[in-house]
Amino acid sequence: MCGLCGELRFSGRTDVEAVARMTATMAPRGPDDHGLWAAGAVVLGHRRLCIIDLSRAGAQPLVDPQLGLTVVFNGCIYNHRELRAELAGAGYTFFSASDTEVIAKAYHRWGERCVDRFLGMFAFCVVERDSGRAVLARDRLGVKPLYLADVDGALRFASTLPALLAGGGIDTAIDAHALHHYLSWHAVVPAPRTILRGVRKLAPATLLVVEPDGRRREVRYWDPPYARRDQDAGMDAADWADAIGAALATAVRRRMVADVPVGVLLSGGLDSSLIVGLLARQGQQALKTFSIGFEAVGDRAGEEFAYSDLVAAEFATDHVKLQIAAERMVPAVPAAIAAMSEPMVSHDAVAFHLLAEEVSRHVKVVQSGQGADEVLAGYHWYPPMLHAQDAVGAYEAAFFDRAHDEMAGFVDDRLTLDAPVSRAFVEEHFAAARAGGAGGLDMALRLDQQVMLPDDPVKRVDNMTMAWGLEARTPFLDHELVELAAACPPELKLEEDGKGPLKRAARGVVPDAVIDRPKGYFPVPALVQLEGPYLELVTDALSDPRARDRGLWERDYVDRLLREPNAHLTPSGANKLWQLGLLELWLQLQGL
Repeated sequence: MCGLCGELRFSGRTDVEAVARMTATMAPRGPDDHGLWAAGAVVLGHRRLCIIDLSRAGAQPLVDPQLGLTVVFNGCIYNHRELRAELAGAGYTFFSASDTEVIAKAYHRWGERCVDRFLGMFAFCVVERDSGRAVLARDRLGVKPLYLADVDGALRFASTLPALLAGGGIDTAIDAHALHHYLSWHAVVPAPRTILRGVRKLAPATLLVVEPDGRRREVRYWDPPYARRDQDAGMDAADWADAIGAALATAVRRRMVADVPVGVLLSGGLDSSLIVGLLARQGQQALKTFSIGFEAVGDRAGEEFAYSDLVAAEFATDHVKLQIAAERMVPAVPAAIAAMSEPMVSHDAVAFHLLAEEVSRHVKVVQSGQGADEVLAGYHWYPPMLHAQDAVGAYEAAFFDRAHDEMAGFVDDRLTLDAPVSRAFVEEHFAAARAGGAGGLDMALRLDQQVMLPDDPVKRVDNMTMAWGLEARTPFLDHELVELAAACPPELKLEEDGKGPLKRAARGVVPDAVIDRPKGYFPVPALVQLEGPYLELVTDALSDPRARDRGLWERDYVDRLLREPNAHLTPSGANKLWQLGLLELWLQLQGL
């Protein structure tokens, strides 16, 4: 796990210093090593977290002079050993044991569609010495980020948005369409947009081929159909549970590939507990597991240690419980916001930031249960989608934070859009899914897999863990498991209050008390109600001269929210003041 960046220059001179600055900002993502490489019209930078091939042979940028290829890479190719053996059989020789070198050889052997053979999470850039062509790629589920910016006759790219800002020359004006999405979808901004007009991001499962004259071509290389398959005809609920359980077992085994120990973030919920149970079944002993808890506020509990303790005892893990004292919470909020590549309103970000800080003292790699609810329909908004006559309306009612008309009442006129672009995005997405045979729930799951998942929980985990040089692996986002779940009949996924096949598969693997418990959450009770120092933080940000000069919101509206900080909630219970304050805090912490 690392941080990568670069500049592809189409006119003028390359700016090595800019790429050096970009590289330096990503030191937390790669605290073990760094590298810079320049040749012709290309400059590449890299920060390394040593996970596979800890020697200098695995350093990046990786240059293969025999093949004429240079690679920078962030992520892990879990089947790199199998691919290495296949490539060696085809006559390739290797000078390292790294998965980065496997990417270079695989690209030479199979071209840009080498990505079809990779099992893992990745963002990378391969540069061809002889042609000057560059190929950028992002993994199927968007676990690894890749941001882009056109700057003065060049295309720059980086693992984080702040790295691009450090390079300079970025248009930092607010993107009106992105702001509409931010206010509609819990801060989710679908690719290719970001909240800043001058920064874009490569969509998941996408290749970007860049020619030396600047011509570009995008290829979407993976798009699983959310529809029933002939090969699955005759499968009953037990068969689906067996298939999904087996696919998850394979996924967690793959994610143990490393030259350093791998732990597990154990919340005590079904998803993380099942990861631990499956690893125990596969012979993992003394597995390091980690749980986090916060101080209670009123009647709001701040920890769920009873369940994580139960699982840790059941499988005799080397378990660490992290109890976060109240005095650590206040400084953790701006620290977590500063670590965000894009503004994210979920309180979970603060919890993950604190958890990652502690866990990074023990291990470099952890597995996490993120993604199970989006893949296997575990959230409350999915059941109404099954038989909805108006699928778009049902999704909007269940998930949107605001109606389009409400935004016109407080967003500054410069950024107010005439059309409800967020709803239109859903309509377009659903229409494409419907054309492929998807029903209402299938359409919602496909949208969440392609948009909400990579730009909310997955991004949150990447940003918060990598802020401390901790690599997080997500077996529920194994693409083969996702393909299988997409084909599973939606009514089966809704059984047992959601994730039916997973709960069935978990019987006999983890204690029933974990399977049958009420749906858990990542509790950060101090942030549920905005009061005390947390309210002061938001108030100061929104009252700051920079916020007033920026003028994103009508001042009367902001003042009304500040007078009643906990009275204005979205349909899902999110705090509208926090959403505005978070964006302003993020902009200020990025120096904008």
